Amino acid sequence: MTRLKAGQDAYGRQVYDQFRGRDTVEIVERDDGYVDTSDGAPAYFAEFADWPAHQRRAAKYVTGRVLDVGAGAGRWSLYLQGQGHEVTAIDNSPLAIRTCRLRGVKDARVMPVTQMSPALGRFDTTLMMGNNFGLFGSRRRARWLLRRLKSLTGPGARIVAESNDPYRTRDPIHLRYQRLNRRRGRMAGQLRIRVRYRDAKTPWFDYLLVSRTEIESILAGTGWRVARYVDSRGSTYVAVLEREGQHDER
Repeated sequence: MTRLKAGQDAYGRQVYDQFRGRDTVEIVERDDGYVDTSDGAPAYFAEFADWPAHQRRAAKYVTGRVLDVGAGAGRWSLYLQGQGHEVTAIDNSPLAIRTCRLRGVKDARVMPVTQMSPALGRFDTTLMMGNNFGLFGSRRRARWLLRRLKSLTGPGARIVAESNDPYRTRDPIHLRYQRLNRRRGRMAGQLRIRVRYRDAKTPWFDYLLVSRTEIESILAGTGWRVARYVDSRGSTYVAVLEREGQHDER
């Protein structure tokens, strides 16, 4: 996704309104006509003690200088700043970044994931939480961006990324969509969605949900490998990725 304009910044408007004390509901629309609500902005402002257990466990794999990709309201950035990390938060939503700054994130920038460059400096950990492995969008773009992330990192670098296994469902609507994707030559969990809030709506964009096997296939040849997984009780999980050739600390 590119930087969002005012009428497109549905996610950011929701986050900003929630920050200002307004009750909010976020609508997610898929290109097959399926419509659902997200868990909502309150979760984006939760304190560390209230985070899901697998996210709290994943936090221990964050080291050094951090790039928080898709930072949203900044909960990860603020937590890691409090732990002594230098953090750069990026998001393509101007209002989300405004919220980050108002909440105290020291370095928050409006920047789509596709615009990451060495001008940001070098990072020890790239953070893609909140299912933000999905921001890679497709297999092809994921492999391109993973190679780009190598240019922003050095030896010992990690990517800590959350995803959701799309195959852990029995819902016939989702299973039908996966079959549609395969017929279109797309990955089964490659969603085409847009976000709506009040009178704002984002452009349509791809959001990628992957299984563990698919992550490992995507990583092949990019210079990254899975060091370990952090599981939840459901279909969501965190993959801790390291540059190839590094010692596996399991």
